[in-house]
Amino acid sequence: MYVLDSSAFINEYHTDSQTATIPLVREELEDESAYRYDAMEGSGMHIHIPGDETVEKIERAARESGDLDALSDTDIRLIAATFELDGRLVTDDYAMQNVAEKLNVDVEVIARDGIAEQRNWQFQCQGCGREFDENKDRCPICGSPLSRKNPSNA
Repeated sequence: MYVLDSSAFINEYHTDSQTATIPLVREELEDESAYRYDAMEGSGMHIHIPGDETVEKIERAARESGDLDALSDTDIRLIAATFELDGRLVTDDYAMQNVAEKLNVDVEVIARDGIAEQRNWQFQCQGCGREFDENKDRCPICGSPLSRKNPSNA
C-alpha cells in the first residue's frame, strides 16, 4: 500500500499498487492536482483516518528527532496513516522522511533525492551559542531565539 502525500498528486505519481491517503491532503491541492486526487479516490484509492494514539506516537517521534516544528498536522497524520497501514510513504518532504525513518516506515521519494541519513536535530541559541536537544521558544540562559542545527555540522 502506497500512502500519498500532496507531492504525489502534484508530480503525477503513478503506481499499479494500492494507494491510500488522508482527507487533509485534498485541502492542500489546487487545479489539476486536486482533480488527480478526486479521480484516484473515484477509482478506489483508500481514504484513511489514523487513530489518535498513532498520531500521538508520531508527534513524540517528531519531537525526539527535532522535526515537530517542521511538520504540519497533515504531515503528522500522513505518517500515522502509513504506520497504521504498514505502507510506504510517498513524499518529497525531508522532515517527514526523517520521522518515517526513525519509525522504520518505508519511504519513496518522487522529484527530489531522499534523505541520506536519519537525524536527531539539535537547537542552538542565536545569542549565547548554547545547544539544546529540545526546541524551546527562547534560550533559558539568555532569552535569545533558538534555531535548528544540523547535528552532522556539530
